[in-house]
Amino acid sequence: MAHVLSLRVLLSAETNRSSFSSKSLKLDKRTKTSISAPRKGNLNPSHKTQKVNLEISPHRAVSAVRLMRIEMGGAFADLLNEKGKGSGANEMGYVGRTLGFRTRDLEDRDLRLVTDIVGGTIRWKRYLDHLISSLCHDANTFTRMEPLLLQILRIGFYEIIKLDMPPYAVVDENVRLAKVALRHGAGNMVNAILRKLVLHMENSSLPLPKLEGDDRTQARALATLHSHPVWMVRRWTKHLGQEEAIRLMMWNNSDPSFSLRANSGKGVSRADLVMKLDVLKVPHELSFYLNDFVRMKTGLQMVIQAGLLKEGLCSVQDESAGLVVSVVDPQPGESIVDCCAAPGGKTLYMASLLSGQGMVHAVDINEGRLRILKETAKLHQVDGVITTIHADIRTFSDNNTMKCDKVLLDAPCSGLGVLSKRADLRWNRKLEDMEQLKNLQDELLDAASLLVKPSGVLVYSTCSIDPEENEERIAAFLLRHPDFCIDPIGRYVPPDFVTEHGFYFSNPVKHFLDGAFAARLSRAI
Repeated sequence: MAHVLSLRVLLSAETNRSSFSSKSLKLDKRTKTSISAPRKGNLNPSHKTQKVNLEISPHRAVSAVRLMRIEMGGAFADLLNEKGKGSGANEMGYVGRTLGFRTRDLEDRDLRLVTDIVGGTIRWKRYLDHLISSLCHDANTFTRMEPLLLQILRIGFYEIIKLDMPPYAVVDENVRLAKVALRHGAGNMVNAILRKLVLHMENSSLPLPKLEGDDRTQARALATLHSHPVWMVRRWTKHLGQEEAIRLMMWNNSDPSFSLRANSGKGVSRADLVMKLDVLKVPHELSFYLNDFVRMKTGLQMVIQAGLLKEGLCSVQDESAGLVVSVVDPQPGESIVDCCAAPGGKTLYMASLLSGQGMVHAVDINEGRLRILKETAKLHQVDGVITTIHADIRTFSDNNTMKCDKVLLDAPCSGLGVLSKRADLRWNRKLEDMEQLKNLQDELLDAASLLVKPSGVLVYSTCSIDPEENEERIAAFLLRHPDFCIDPIGRYVPPDFVTEHGFYFSNPVKHFLDGAFAARLSRAI
């Protein structure tokens, strides 16, 4: 159980902090029906015998059911089970309960395909749906399409267009899945639509929108071409310009890379970690910015299966998050508060830098995740310098006289800097969320400031690239709290990350890392 945190960080990259409210998790209108409830023409799984069907591609069956679960509100990041191995058994259980049959067991290659297809299909959902709708007989065919049939079509379109799989093999496999999981007529529809796609691909005539017209029309076209919500496209075009917005969307749609942090708190150096990766033959490169970090594009499944996370030798943590800890600059003997600590990646990293002297007070409103953090701290051998506190930081700061050397507020945010790793997040965020988030961030900043002792330091950070959540929140805070001032972060991070106002900013397009922001504020004596 103690290594679950490290596994969750795998795909969430600490973006769980961005999930500020269950209200922000909104479902696609076409998926309000439970996946276990029968739709018209869809047999109730309870009426089927759950036998093994060797003719159905296991990775497609699992991908279709997983995509259904995600759109019903299932956890996107739960692609790995707690044993550190692919969740093949768990996934096949869902397939059996949902479709009424099982396929052969998932192999490692199948698991990699599931990860690729699920992540890619979610990223490219708007683009794929535009094409599917365009190739349907009429508009009503698409709008009335049952959820499982839509997922099968999305998978087929993604495999042909983005994975460049042999088209007619894709058609055959997905038609077979539709016929067995739904009915013969559903298979015929999949066959007709996918064959239309193949013909358009062969003639280079995909029915895609053209980038022309006024700003609104162009924004809608870009949203389809690069598969993002229109409001995000308009926002980024306004703040960044169209060319930079396109580059950002291309980054968000690329395969994510991951970083491992060697657990120095347990005496593991980066050189030790590199030796283990070499033995596993996992491709990697050293971080350009942080001495404990190693970057990798592939092979994470091998790292997990080898037990490196389970044994606490390393953690999955993006370098952008590690650089936020550099801004805090934890020193042995200091008292530090991490105000919204879960899932705990920054807490653990700060604790490892204290050399056994000092204390990190990890405060979070989620008791269950704090329990996991506490267990992981023990695994990482830094539990002696971590105290967990179950509380809302707003009430905690009002009711306590605690004053600490440094306070980190890694605030709940939109997560717009981590859309490459969190493929589903773009569809769960709404423009209305931004105003709620800004109000929450202001409240949390005010509360966190009460815990900073005179001459102490307050660090505010997000995994967002939006100035309204970043620079504008700091400007508003400084107007309310004249006893704080900006402490330029040039001494703590490489110059390339320092903004003109002395803040830390990680630009995904420029730095090839998750987007992140941090401001270091000093309190007057």
